[in-house]
Amino acid sequence: MQAQDVLPDGQDFVTRNGIPLRKGSVAAFLANAQLLQDPGATAEAMQAAERDLVALLPTLEALGLFDVFELRSPALRDKVARHRATLIGSAPAAAPRA
Repeated sequence: MQAQDVLPDGQDFVTRNGIPLRKGSVAAFLANAQLLQDPGATAEAMQAAERDLVALLPTLEALGLFDVFELRSPALRDKVARHRATLIGSAPAAAPRA
């Protein structure tokens, strides 16, 4: 599968499981994750990065990103796991995957 098979040229998003998946979501997640690990980042930048990263989690869940990849940073992995648990705990139960 190629990128244009998932998101054709000229299209900015697709909808999966009722969630609009915008192009750039994974890149934004990675940029926020990198900033959260930057020891030189300001507290304000880190707060904004965490807020933006958390806002992307439903999209990344719909993409199945965490079914395939594990975050290498233990601190970031724990932070994301805590937020995912909160999101999953507040969301209606999803149908089991086949």
